[in-house]
Amino acid sequence: MADPIHQFEIVNLVPLAKIGSTELHLTNSALFMIVAVAITGVLMLGTTAGRQLVPGRLQSMAEVTYEFVADMIRSTAGEQGMRFFPLVFSLFTFILFANLVGIVPYTFTVTSHIVVTASLALLVFLTVIVYGLYSHGLGFFRLFVPHGIPGYILPFVVLIEIVSFLSRPISHSVRLFANMLAGHITLKVFASFVAGLGTLGAVGWAGASLPLIMVVAITALEILVAFLQAYVFTLLTCIYLNDALHPGH
Repeated sequence: MADPIHQFEIVNLVPLAKIGSTELHLTNSALFMIVAVAITGVLMLGTTAGRQLVPGRLQSMAEVTYEFVADMIRSTAGEQGMRFFPLVFSLFTFILFANLVGIVPYTFTVTSHIVVTASLALLVFLTVIVYGLYSHGLGFFRLFVPHGIPGYILPFVVLIEIVSFLSRPISHSVRLFANMLAGHITLKVFASFVAGLGTLGAVGWAGASLPLIMVVAITALEILVAFLQAYVFTLLTCIYLNDALHPGH
């Protein structure tokens, strides 16, 4: 059976520069990040450059994606949240296309690496803190003091709120990373069963039918998970940004 972890190995592709003893390379991870960004650019810029009153398929896809993210922001953070639309839209499309590209055989899933998902989660976390302090000053810390809490348990509730707030980047990043990692490992394991049993002749081909069905089913599930995880990540982003806009509400 092929090693299911091997697909997540970061490989140096093209040397770029050398700074002292440190060599900089274009890696497979960086390459497929560029691919995800390029797909987003083609979808949003290429399809709307010659936009028509009656949109074609690609233009409709771009407009639906735009409205989907805009509605998500308005429903969670209000109209004020639209000032964060570029950030939220960029996160959604980048994660979505990175997830979908990773399903294609012989590609690389960048969101299966915790360093990538943690960087995105920290970007959101720091944006909330910086904007919250910039807009509300010390009033931002009302976020940790819920209304209507009796005074004798208020210190414990504040402590719980602080711990919950500080743990956001962990849960935010691990959820996406773990789902993509587990799904691709499962897919690779069943695909290895198909390849291994297929070498055993007619009996092996018959035995490989069940793993093959599982591969097809898991692939379909992974496509659904790719959309779902992009949605969940950006939905939580909108909820967290709402705290920066309306602390203590």
